[in-house]
Amino acid sequence: MKKIVVLDGYTLNPGDLSWEELNSFGEVTLYDRTPQDQIIARATGCEIVITNKTPLSRETMSLLPTMKYIGVLATGYNVVDLAAANENGIVVTNIPAYGTQSVAQMVFAHLLGICQQVGVHNEAVKNGEWSSKIDFCFWKYPLIELAGKTMGIIGMGKIGQAVARIALALDMNIIAMDPNPNTELVNESFRFAGLDELLENSDVISLHCPLAEATKGIINRETISKMKEGVILINTSRGQLIVEEDLAEALKSGKVAAAGLDVLQTEPPREDNPLLKLPNCIITPHIAWAPREARIRLFNIAIENLRSFITGNPINVVNQGRVS
Repeated sequence: MKKIVVLDGYTLNPGDLSWEELNSFGEVTLYDRTPQDQIIARATGCEIVITNKTPLSRETMSLLPTMKYIGVLATGYNVVDLAAANENGIVVTNIPAYGTQSVAQMVFAHLLGICQQVGVHNEAVKNGEWSSKIDFCFWKYPLIELAGKTMGIIGMGKIGQAVARIALALDMNIIAMDPNPNTELVNESFRFAGLDELLENSDVISLHCPLAEATKGIINRETISKMKEGVILINTSRGQLIVEEDLAEALKSGKVAAAGLDVLQTEPPREDNPLLKLPNCIITPHIAWAPREARIRLFNIAIENLRSFITGNPINVVNQGRVS
């Protein structure tokens, strides 16, 4: 019977899902979280290791000779040293395309929150501000209509395309940037452009590119300087795409009118993160992926990944030189 360990299962399943199907593959040990100094002890003797954010380094792999499979419970897999996995004949899989709709939905939760300030106005009403007015309405912040505005989307994979569809439904125009532009998407309201043109012409910019050397810190003092005055920035992708100190400076000056962020460079954030105290920066705790429907899809794909590995035909493999 195969020995299976889940190193950090809590964020995927805080209690509203079932791990039962995983038990059909072998002897399963579940941990909500695994500190780095306990990885070796908990994974020793296991052929199958399931991780979400618990890192598996070259050194760790060298001390776990029985490990043959790493299942990452996420789309991103930078927690695994892929070169070391190759050298050790370990198959590494990820979970693609499970959260497309959930992440796109979060983009507009942030954007509409910024434009309409529903929460702020609800609180004001509950605190008696409306009751004390002599007029039939009032607003505490300028309200923004999105129709006719231009959204710049950096990265046009499945999530970027889902965001574009929603933006078009709101009568927005799209400028997109992608290394492999799909010209079939182009129409009178949608075009591809280079980064500078996108920055200069977008009222809203939404990030949907993977984290790589070319994209790390893509939002920085220089690129912000090329943006429209009063632009809105949304990031549901990777925190490391943004130089947070530069964004904080732009938010304070008004160059960036507002930002909606579901991800930060360091998670959980340090208390001295310059973005935490800015009223025009809305931050959610990396939850765009977390609706139950999306987590069920994630778990189902994880099960299929493992089943395919065990039957000798691994799918969603992210490293080369793999063995089955």
